[in-house]
Amino acid sequence: MRGPTGNRPIQVVAWVLSTVAFSFFPPSWSLSAPATHQARQQDEASHHLDRGEALLRQGHLKETADAAREAMELNPSSSEGHYFPGRILLKDQKSDEAVEEFFRALKIKPAFADALNDLADVYVAQGKSTEAEQALTRAIEVNPRHIESYLDLAKLYEQRRDLAAAKKTYQSVLAVAPTQADALFELAMLYDSQGESKAARDMLSRLTKANPKHANAWYLSGRIAEKNNDLGEASYAYKQAIAAKPDLVDAHYNLGFILRSQGKPGEAEREFLEVIRYRPEYAEAHMNLGVIYTRMNKLEDAEQEYEKAVVLKPDNAEAHYNLGVFYELHRKDMPRALAQYRKYRELGGRDDRVERIIGSTLR
Repeated sequence: MRGPTGNRPIQVVAWVLSTVAFSFFPPSWSLSAPATHQARQQDEASHHLDRGEALLRQGHLKETADAAREAMELNPSSSEGHYFPGRILLKDQKSDEAVEEFFRALKIKPAFADALNDLADVYVAQGKSTEAEQALTRAIEVNPRHIESYLDLAKLYEQRRDLAAAKKTYQSVLAVAPTQADALFELAMLYDSQGESKAARDMLSRLTKANPKHANAWYLSGRIAEKNNDLGEASYAYKQAIAAKPDLVDAHYNLGFILRSQGKPGEAEREFLEVIRYRPEYAEAHMNLGVIYTRMNKLEDAEQEYEKAVVLKPDNAEAHYNLGVFYELHRKDMPRALAQYRKYRELGGRDDRVERIIGSTLR
């Protein structure tokens, strides 16, 4: 959804969402002009609208407005001629004026799904959920294949926490377009959030078969597999996510964690280094590298990584604990270890061994 905002309340005109037919009388010039001349003018108006569309995508609002004005001069009776300026006004965050243009477009062409959809965008931005729902429902009625309106309506239901209605609406999208990526992914997210992992996996399987490069689908598949303790499937899914989107940091991190737990320090190191390459401030990746380097007996590297983790995230109790253990067991430096253990305890960490060590220093 586009999300313009406005200050003045928009008057809801009843005809917008009704099924009542409207008469429209074209201006007198169109009745008297030769058919061929009128056709040429309409074609030229369409050309200006196409040019304006390209300019709008590039963000050139003034030039876009010029193209729209030229189109309207050639064909004032065009519903698109009013709809297009409405879109320009939305881009310029003039929502009230935009709505006026959408109303004009709808008066000419009541079954104008795009205009109804954009009208709903304005209502959502203004917190008018009921009006937005009515506009989107009407858009779907006049064009049962208007995918954007289905998706926007489902999102509206999600915002209301009406998840049953949201799922039903996403399923309606799939009835029209069985491989529609947004509907499949959002349904998978909903199913996963409600603990329906099998249904979520089914949606993701359909999505990745239709779109093997959908990184987020692979990543969510990995998360679900990991929650089900299927680490082989999770690793495969994370690798597919990374292949589709090499800078997907969380996929690198989760894969590194799995590899570390499987006793594959070299492979895990590679993944955590990738995390840091994209996000040097990722404290947990530094901490995991510290664990890996300690096990590989690369103590200088381990100490550097543990210390980076503490500096980057000083309120992370686990990072202080790990650095304390490192100082105690590998540097034999109890004063520095105690400083880290005390910080660990201050941050809410609880460990019987640490309590005994701190307690012994107080005697």
